[in-house]
Amino acid sequence: MTAAAKKIFSYLLKLAILVLAFVFIYHRINNNKNLKQFEDLISRISHNQVVITMSFVVLLMVVNWVLESLKWKYLTRELSAMTTWQAIEAVFCGLTWAIFTPNRIGEYGGRVMFLPNRKRIHGVFAMAVGSFGQNVITNVLGLLALMWFGFTYHPINIWLIVGGSLIAIGVIALFLIFYFNIGWLVTLLNRIQFLKKYHRFFDILGRYKMAQLLNVMWFCLARFFVFSFQYYLVIHLLMPELPIFPVMMMVFILFFIQSALPSLDLLDIGVRNFTASIFFIYITDQKIAVMAAVSSIWLINLIIPAILGSVFVLKLRFFDRNS
Repeated sequence: MTAAAKKIFSYLLKLAILVLAFVFIYHRINNNKNLKQFEDLISRISHNQVVITMSFVVLLMVVNWVLESLKWKYLTRELSAMTTWQAIEAVFCGLTWAIFTPNRIGEYGGRVMFLPNRKRIHGVFAMAVGSFGQNVITNVLGLLALMWFGFTYHPINIWLIVGGSLIAIGVIALFLIFYFNIGWLVTLLNRIQFLKKYHRFFDILGRYKMAQLLNVMWFCLARFFVFSFQYYLVIHLLMPELPIFPVMMMVFILFFIQSALPSLDLLDIGVRNFTASIFFIYITDQKIAVMAAVSSIWLINLIIPAILGSVFVLKLRFFDRNS
């Protein structure tokens, strides 16, 4: 392929990504009745209270993705030196890709394109470490919240609850053991004959030692509590009578179930609303307010960053080996 052809193809790829992202975003926002319900609900609340709360929620969105950017910078520091701003560009670009791909798989492509050409596949495995760390936090805290839910709202068969709790504790232990020994995966992959020739790509998994994995985990934990607090702020805005502890437990369960179900990022809002309506009914009968709160966080945490990330899509270099 000639240089001119590569340049034209690169422009077409960028255009296709942007068109797909904005078509999906427009379709989902235009057909999301919960966002309209959220507007109606906040119209009944003090304007100053709404502005202050939602401004803080948006600020936390920025904090959330900056933390993710710092985690990405930390994970890739042995692959390629990058500034914090470059890491932010990569993360937001990845969010634009993620918005129309199953299970946010496009986020990997969007991020690694900011790495040097020969380090991009390594970057996929580096990002997998960060994603696994985030899933460990989500699953550990989600399972603990489910244990609390069982003991609090379904104490009919105590032995069933105890048995489920023991299974949950075992799963939590497995998650933590495997995460902090992620190098085991390298050993396993090296034993698969047809994968041996690719060992140079996934060997990066074995480079992360206990201290580094613990540092990544701190980033993941910080992010988890940032976006959990966002949910609490919006729910408290709409339903100030709800106590903080059960609200947070329900939010943890929401994250846990959401992470376990495959979905498109844009269709994921339906999963969140369905899950929220099932579990939050135990602490409030305001189903519409709960789903409206979930939809508003979805808009702030995923849609707005995806729109912002479209600017960085234009900076991608698909064929530049020196990029």
